[in-house]
Amino acid sequence: MQTTLSTEFKDSKQGQAAEAILRSCVHCGFCNATCPTYQILGDELDGPRGRIYLIKHMLEGGEVGRSTQQHLDRCLTCLNCQTTCPSGVEYGKLVAIGRELVDERVPRPTAEKVARWFLREGMTSALFAPLLKLVQRARPLLPARWARKIPRRAAAGAALRPAQSRVRKVLLLAGCVQPALLPNINAATARVLDAAGIETLIAAGAGCCGALRDHLSDREGGLDDARRNVDAWWPRVADGTVEAIVMNASACGLAVKHYGEALAQDPDYAAKAARVSALAQDLSELLPELLAALEHRLHPGTVGRLAFHAPCTLQHGQRLGGDLEAQLRARGFAMSGAIHERHLCCGSAGTYSLLQPALANELRDRKVTNLLASDPQCIISANIGCIQHLQGGTAIPVKHWIEVLDEAIE
Repeated sequence: MQTTLSTEFKDSKQGQAAEAILRSCVHCGFCNATCPTYQILGDELDGPRGRIYLIKHMLEGGEVGRSTQQHLDRCLTCLNCQTTCPSGVEYGKLVAIGRELVDERVPRPTAEKVARWFLREGMTSALFAPLLKLVQRARPLLPARWARKIPRRAAAGAALRPAQSRVRKVLLLAGCVQPALLPNINAATARVLDAAGIETLIAAGAGCCGALRDHLSDREGGLDDARRNVDAWWPRVADGTVEAIVMNASACGLAVKHYGEALAQDPDYAAKAARVSALAQDLSELLPELLAALEHRLHPGTVGRLAFHAPCTLQHGQRLGGDLEAQLRARGFAMSGAIHERHLCCGSAGTYSLLQPALANELRDRKVTNLLASDPQCIISANIGCIQHLQGGTAIPVKHWIEVLDEAIE
């Protein structure tokens, strides 16, 4: 695809990145065949190819308005198109650049500004947990469409950090909303790792991985979150205390694995961020070791039939979804996946389900229908956003796979 970027933008780092990506673009349209929003809306401008043209038009100095902003907003950034693309176009990076530039040029309505500010600042705040408790108490009084978004109060389970010290240690990113929304995920992670001889450590000061702010076009805020986490983890990394930094939310895993790239131009953090990214592992990458260590203690039959939904950040971002499902099945877990459209996003996509509820709910209902076709007793996934979103569309329990593994240990 030929492009002529404006001189001012072309000389910027973002411009150089955008130009390199645009040069790799072709016209084949394979991406539209696997784009969730194009499948629903059938509008070329709501598929990757159309959005690329909108971004190219803007970067070349063309007029940009509210319509462009809305088409980019409707993108889930699920990265399905990158899995499909035969040319390796880095669409995710390009759409992030496009969104940031559009937001600089096109003012949002006041209601949207308030909602995005609340999500950006509120969900990453220390006040999120106490506010959630208040909202949970009021849940019976709320309209059904809002109540479905609010989880019932969950038991915290056992203490996150096991009492027994282990020689092998890993850092766990607790996350910004997970400890309040679904605390048993972190507790189950610590229990399973402990049973496998690995101690879980939590670094004070670590918080949101930065993905939430990135979803809301706050690139600098996302980088600040990354720097804060690097600072929180660095003492344990520098002295060799830990062998890995583990994320049990696949979106966080994808974000932390890119810290080295994101902070490569920051002289104070480039080397540290690269080291952190090298140590970063999605929890599923430890699964072969966990299954081997727990071989004689696991009873897969006790957890019933499972349907696995691979989050986009796992299957398209980290390319690990198939490995997780295959390993659990090989160990005797009664596993199935969506009968159709396994590759399609469930509609969660960070803050997407809150900002684009109509599209998100349609995608969720399609995904739930396909998952329930195998008659599971429980749906499992690997990211808190997907778990929460899917649970809003079914009465069957939706859990993190580590919770089910924890339940299967005698």
